[in-house]
Amino acid sequence: MQLVLTDRPLPALPARPGLDVIDLSKLTIAPCVGCFGCWTRTPGRCVIRDDAVRVYPKIAAARRVLYVSRLFCGGYDLPMKTMLERAIPIQQAFIRLVDGETHHFQRQVQPKEAVILAYGEIAPEERQLFRRLVARNAKNMNFVSHRVRFASEAGVEAAALEEVQRWNEC
Repeated sequence: MQLVLTDRPLPALPARPGLDVIDLSKLTIAPCVGCFGCWTRTPGRCVIRDDAVRVYPKIAAARRVLYVSRLFCGGYDLPMKTMLERAIPIQQAFIRLVDGETHHFQRQVQPKEAVILAYGEIAPEERQLFRRLVARNAKNMNFVSHRVRFASEAGVEAAALEEVQRWNEC
């Protein structure tokens, strides 16, 4: 499965089997409250019952992901950051060493090829900071490969379409 997780509508993306496009701006997703119930009381399931419980299993199952997010202060903007934090049920409480760093074991998560498309008016320092953030997150998100791409506000939809079309060529 291929997944596009976006913080804004992208109407130009094609509807086709095997491609799931999720517009976070149309969903109700509460922030993680840090209760760790998804690790202790209901392992693998968030205790908050909102739209996130339909999204994080798709993140776990996807073999290719495209995350589209406005860049804010060198990181994901609020809709994407909130969803990624709410995806903690796809990880386990147990820790492993990866390249000398501690990272969580995954809970039946497919290895992924990932493209992270950040958009907006982005200063060079923010680009560098965001690349570092994504590289560190990649180890916890089960990315076998990842690439960061930047686009302007006006060009983000065309960039997302280009990335999805690349998947069709592979």
